Amino acid sequence: MSGVRIERLVTSGEFTLDGGSWQVENNVWVVGDDTEAIVIDPAHDAEAVLGLLGGRALRAVVCTHAHNDHIAAAPAVAAATGAPVLLHPDDLPLWKLTHPDLLPDGELHDRQTLSVAGVDLTVIHTPGHAPGAVCLYAPTLSTVFTGDTLFQGGPGATGRLYSSFPLIIASIRERLLNLPAGTVVCTGHGEPTTIGAEASHLQDWIRRGH
Repeated sequence: MSGVRIERLVTSGEFTLDGGSWQVENNVWVVGDDTEAIVIDPAHDAEAVLGLLGGRALRAVVCTHAHNDHIAAAPAVAAATGAPVLLHPDDLPLWKLTHPDLLPDGELHDRQTLSVAGVDLTVIHTPGHAPGAVCLYAPTLSTVFTGDTLFQGGPGATGRLYSSFPLIIASIRERLLNLPAGTVVCTGHGEPTTIGAEASHLQDWIRRGH
């Protein structure tokens, strides 16, 4: 695991869903060492993602869910590197809204393990923001990559196509808040937080609703 690091790239672009459009900034996460890596949620700008990789072997393009701001650059990054695009199958309806003529190369499933540079990342299925939303937990790095499931300050947005507030609360309560309190939460947007910093606010989120 020597030399393994987590890198963040912030990209800007458009998020569209349910007839609405918003300008957003997304976090793209790269986990690896000097020779190989995986990319989590290649948003908006394939060239910027490839620049951060810098010629390292890309083992996988991992999509935490299939909203267009998280997957727009996935096919281009995959084509440039030969890496497979991986997505939970429950998010295929959302994927097809952005890439109707392409399919992901492989599936993500709950408890599946992805490995890169000696680090194992466990897939945690966390439906709610999207039906196929997943998080990736790397215990040796004390880090979980949550996409749009959990942010600093609460759960990701619901009330949109294919989303569910009760489901996202159940996912966070049952699948994420039982991780060690010191686990760093690397989010799809905004700044990281920790499991411990968020856990005490669960009832506030439930009262607030979506």
